[in-house]
Amino acid sequence: MRIAVIGGGPAGLYFSALMKQLDPAHEVTVWERNAPDDTFGFGVVFSDETLGGIEHADEVVYNRMSERFARWSDIDISYRGEVRTSGGQGFAAMSRKQLLQILQERCLELGVTVHFRQPAPDVGELAATYDLVLASDGINSAVRDRYADVFEPSLDHRHNKYIWLATDRVFEAFEFFVKHTPHGVMQVHGYPYGAAGSTFIVEMHESVWQRAGFQEFAAGDFAPGENDEQSIAVLREIFAEELDGHALLGNNSRWITFRTVRNKRWRNGNIVLMGDAAHTAHFSIGSGTKLAMEDALALAACLHENVSVAAGLEAYEAERRPVVESLQRAAQASLEWFESIGQYTDQHPDQFAFNLLTRSRRITYNNLRMRDDDFVEAIDGWYLSAQTDTANEVPRPPMFYPLKLKDVEIPNRILVSPMDMYSAVDGVPSDFHLVHLGSKALGGAGLVMTEMVCVSPEGRITPGCAGLYTAEQEKAWARIVDFVHADTRAKIGVQLGHSGRKGATKVMWEGIDDPLDTGGWEIFGPSAIPYGPDSRTPRALTRTEMDEITARFVESAQAAARAGFDVLELHCAHGYLLSSFLSPLANHRVDEFGGSLENRMRFPLRVFDAIRQVWPADRPLSVRISATDWAEGGNTLDDAVAIARAFAEHGVDLLHVSSGQVVKHEKPAYGRSYQTPFADRIRQEVGVPQGVAVIAVGAISSYDDVNSVLLAGRADLVAIGRAHLWDPQWTLHAAAEQGYRGDAAQWPTPFRAGNRRPPTGRTDGPPPRLQLIREAQQAVQGGRRWRPAPPVAVH
Repeated sequence: MRIAVIGGGPAGLYFSALMKQLDPAHEVTVWERNAPDDTFGFGVVFSDETLGGIEHADEVVYNRMSERFARWSDIDISYRGEVRTSGGQGFAAMSRKQLLQILQERCLELGVTVHFRQPAPDVGELAATYDLVLASDGINSAVRDRYADVFEPSLDHRHNKYIWLATDRVFEAFEFFVKHTPHGVMQVHGYPYGAAGSTFIVEMHESVWQRAGFQEFAAGDFAPGENDEQSIAVLREIFAEELDGHALLGNNSRWITFRTVRNKRWRNGNIVLMGDAAHTAHFSIGSGTKLAMEDALALAACLHENVSVAAGLEAYEAERRPVVESLQRAAQASLEWFESIGQYTDQHPDQFAFNLLTRSRRITYNNLRMRDDDFVEAIDGWYLSAQTDTANEVPRPPMFYPLKLKDVEIPNRILVSPMDMYSAVDGVPSDFHLVHLGSKALGGAGLVMTEMVCVSPEGRITPGCAGLYTAEQEKAWARIVDFVHADTRAKIGVQLGHSGRKGATKVMWEGIDDPLDTGGWEIFGPSAIPYGPDSRTPRALTRTEMDEITARFVESAQAAARAGFDVLELHCAHGYLLSSFLSPLANHRVDEFGGSLENRMRFPLRVFDAIRQVWPADRPLSVRISATDWAEGGNTLDDAVAIARAFAEHGVDLLHVSSGQVVKHEKPAYGRSYQTPFADRIRQEVGVPQGVAVIAVGAISSYDDVNSVLLAGRADLVAIGRAHLWDPQWTLHAAAEQGYRGDAAQWPTPFRAGNRRPPTGRTDGPPPRLQLIREAQQAVQGGRRWRPAPPVAVH
């Protein structure tokens, strides 16, 4: 193959070396516009996983890198004058300049042609004369811009400012310095990269940056390689304590706004993007160099394994894209956490440290326990002390602490999500509902929620939806409530709602959101706007009809109280009637119920106030909201915070934070625990200040994630849906697997014989000891702290 490489950074050089190593007959030419010793930035960090791949692919490169590594496993979090340390992470870092030297030497040894100080020829010309053109030309890729119509890039400019610096102070660990200044919170990401110094990245929200006056310095016209010396001088003063008398150094250092780069496609014929040209991930979860070198290894392997360039590029993108997108999701969570760091600065140092470490959702409660049990034990101890009713008790998993709301005590923090069963007849819940909800209550959940229970026949979503508008329905619900109260410790809540413009549709397994062929009913909405292109058009409600619907909600709430429900939740999410009033995509009214967010909230708040008047004062009220419409022009998280605050001011006790399902053309960003950040922000900005509990929901399915969410303070309750369909005893099994036995997860007396996992297959006993002297446990290479050896004096 004839291979042209545009960009002589780590990705381009490493790929070139690997290809020549796989087949010396390859002709590989690299063009790099800078000099060989030009490099910006300071240290780069690698994970053990990445280093394992480098070692396997090219031992020469790996061994030369290893000679220069700083290795450590601790993370220090300095916050409000206290330091919390978590170990067991496993880091290796080195100078970026030294890494480039190693890769340049390796390319030279293997016969790669590298042109320094020389821009690459026209990419179209290269594509016509070479078998493969690799565009590793960085975040400002000219190749990507040239073929933007094919690659379809998206550039997400973020809200924080950061500046990449270094210090000659050699840190012993990964250091997070969280600094409270008169201008706001600033943070430092610091780590050693050798015996000479440490990377020192200063980051802050743009508003803090402006208040500190940095925008005046940053307005200067800097030449290539020039530093923003005025900003650096100010930062030396602000971080004098952290620098401890050491220097703060620049290298082409000026303020930057991070850009997340994504491309719909990475290849165009025989041209392929790599590294920052193809994708970026925030530096708070690892270096772009690490990601780019992983790209290089995967691309070289796929080209080697396939019979043509086209097949190799196709295999590369199919293999590598899911890995990158997973990492970008974690990086997005991490960068958004740091953008919002100011909302956590009232947390206790223990909780703040745990919150920071688990910010990307890749590191969890159990994961931290495996890495550093002492750290998690300390966090558990703090969490116990933060509970007001657990004196003289020992720590337990966070999910097994009770939560008291009004006079209702929920025995643990697990809630069974409202899930439509479409199994009612004329709105009457059946034995199916008794078994469905009863089994989850018997399975240990602290609170079980009904599906959306409709307040009128025309308020149903489908003919199979349950209601609470007749005496027969009330009696059937009371039977289910009585069972839960008599046979379990769980509480049971009812979710009241009206389908609005999403009504009169088929049950899910016959065609979700498809209108009924026959036997339908008239549907209503705030405006005559259909939910989707194949949906029926609703009729806009009149003021009189809105008053009548409010009365139906009141009557259903009174029936729910008589039936004995412990909690009532008003459904203002997922595009149903009250939700559609809240969304500007569904509400185009020009009266006092449309237009501004304040007006759009008016009807849902009026319904809530009416329910509150008749609901028993000693039982909690909840509201479920969609935190974002996931569609352009719809409600955003900022709007959701305002909506949550309004309900809090009207006396809500619980905010159940979901998202989407408001318009058919939504584009959700699905992923593990993907809705938790919405609950987190609403809890910090509304829940904690106003004493309102918050429920997190959305692709949370492991008790490890539940414990992480609770301990970090992102929510007060966690709703589990599909996992409860898979395993009705999910909560009891979670208790057993964590070794918890207590009131928060009591096995029903007839079930107690099954409270241990039964043996499966062959179950050999523990192995005998066959060592006279036990081998010492393998320590993390390099120890927990980085302490370079002092230089040897030369005489």
